[in-house]
Amino acid sequence: MTDSSPVAQASSTGTKTMLDIHEILKILPHRYPLLLIDRVLELKRKERIVAIKNVTINEPFFNGHFPGLPIMPGVLIIEAIAQAGGALLLTEVENHHDKVMVFTGIERAKFRKPVGPGDQLRLEVEVKAWRAVPGLTAARMQGYAYVGEKRVAEAIVSCQLIDAARGRGSSRGPNNDSFNSDAG
Repeated sequence: MTDSSPVAQASSTGTKTMLDIHEILKILPHRYPLLLIDRVLELKRKERIVAIKNVTINEPFFNGHFPGLPIMPGVLIIEAIAQAGGALLLTEVENHHDKVMVFTGIERAKFRKPVGPGDQLRLEVEVKAWRAVPGLTAARMQGYAYVGEKRVAEAIVSCQLIDAARGRGSSRGPNNDSFNSDAG
């Protein structure tokens, strides 16, 4: 197939059952050590995504969190949820290589069980609201993280796509580096 877009490879029902790491790297701008999803198991356009993160002792955060008791930081579990949601969101954008997804909110974050080396996080993210108008694509998503059948974390994440150049300061004034256009 000449089009490398994962959405173009989707079946006629709009569901692509898997994305491997190579396809994820084509969608998300994140790279080691902050790329926190390894595979997409399910992707249903504008509705739901299921991804996994294999947690290994080689993760750089385990050096200091915590020596002798390695626990994955909760904030990184929420980031993994957001990255899964970002993969879903970015597949809907034609020029996604020029875009970056940024958080606009995190609500109701809960951490139920520590995650450590050897665990496999299953990230299930469902779209609750989606808005796409010229110049703005935003979403609000409910995400859950599981290890096996046990829910280890959850959160509602809100995000928005911005032009990648905006984050570099090229389209905003030198005194305004806020991502939120109505920030004062």
